[in-house]
Amino acid sequence: MKIKIIFLSLLSVLFYNKGIGQQKNSPLKVGLIADPQYADQDTKGSRFYRNSLSKLDSATKAINTAGVDFTVMVGDLVDMGTKDLAPALQRLNKLNAPVYNLLGNHDYVNVEKGATLYKAYCMPAPYYTVEKEHWLFVLLNTNELSEYATTATSAERTAWQSLNNRLKLEQRKNTQPWNGGISIQQLKWLEKQLEKAEKESENVIIFTHHPLFPENGLEALNNRDILALIEKYPAVKAVISGHHHPGNFDYYKGIPMITLEGMIETNNENAFGVLELSPGQIELKGQGRMTSRKFKF
Repeated sequence: MKIKIIFLSLLSVLFYNKGIGQQKNSPLKVGLIADPQYADQDTKGSRFYRNSLSKLDSATKAINTAGVDFTVMVGDLVDMGTKDLAPALQRLNKLNAPVYNLLGNHDYVNVEKGATLYKAYCMPAPYYTVEKEHWLFVLLNTNELSEYATTATSAERTAWQSLNNRLKLEQRKNTQPWNGGISIQQLKWLEKQLEKAEKESENVIIFTHHPLFPENGLEALNNRDILALIEKYPAVKAVISGHHHPGNFDYYKGIPMITLEGMIETNNENAFGVLELSPGQIELKGQGRMTSRKFKF
């Protein structure tokens, strides 16, 4: 009888450990949403503002079914600032796993206190990190240096003006009122996160609202400064952005630069995805207009 009990105990331990092994080998899953730009206003051109609520409903349902670990919304949840925020957040709150927001330029429309807007979106800070297993996710605030997100007398407005003037002298195409950049302080903060990731053998994915590359006039104002930093750190495996609704893609020094398709575009076709992270591989499984991609590293 004792031998039978011992055998059954060993068998249960074996199956338990096998289950743990399977769980560890399963990919880390991240839901992805970009630019819903919901507003209670009529359609303009290809932007179907009211339709974004039903698209968010469909996306959250599918993302829940996929069993993601968390979701990242890369900015422009709304089109005209916080007046339309409540119904959009209600849709995101249907997600079973945590959702991590970034701010986009449209989120700041008619907002007086841009420096504290992140609180309305339930963000821990204007820029922050999320750690999961052996991955570090860095969520930058590319609105920090801009005209729309700063007050006239702030240090950030002064820094934006100086940066914008320099870019105009260089005849850069991204000196547009809907683009922004990051401060020297945020750049130093980013460097500390990347140094930490390298020391702890973590893989890194960086999220931004404004793309960093390729350059088409919609990139972050000081994208080249950010790129010059991240190219020094092999831990960075991808950069994922929004803002440019048709979507975009290219490699920068071997790093995949993914611009997600915006949900606001088109009448009925949705755009969202699930990022699956496995050892040595990143796979984006797009739904609707969002492009599927796969990368080895």
